Amino acid sequence: QVQLVESGGGLVQAGDSLRLSCAASGRTFSGGVTGWFRQAPGKEREYVAAISWSGSSTYYTGSVKGRFTISRDNTKNTVYLQMNSLKREDTAVYYCAGKNYGTTLVRNDYVYWGQGTQVTVSS
Repeated sequence: QVQLVESGGGLVQAGDSLRLSCAASGRTFSGGVTGWFRQAPGKEREYVAAISWSGSSTYYTGSVKGRFTISRDNTKNTVYLQMNSLKREDTAVYYCAGKNYGTTLVRNDYVYWGQGTQVTVSS
């Protein structure tokens, strides 16, 4: 079993930056994909970014392109989401998710999920 734990959320002002971390433990998944989702109150969960095991393939949803950067350090079993130029509409609970197979483009086949970390952006 794989456990994912997110950290790094918080309350920031518009224009600020945050870096989220997703640490994997247990039976870590090698060769898989790690993604970030977010869910704002009253809205559906949104697929934000993803990265392949090698880091050679990434995905970003349009609204975060150029502002968010996903990366990973496999020696630490950790995936990061650097969020710059934060906007109020980025406010949400951010979830880390993982899967052993597949691509960064497919969003509905993640099997491992973290508990989420709150990101709140004030104006």
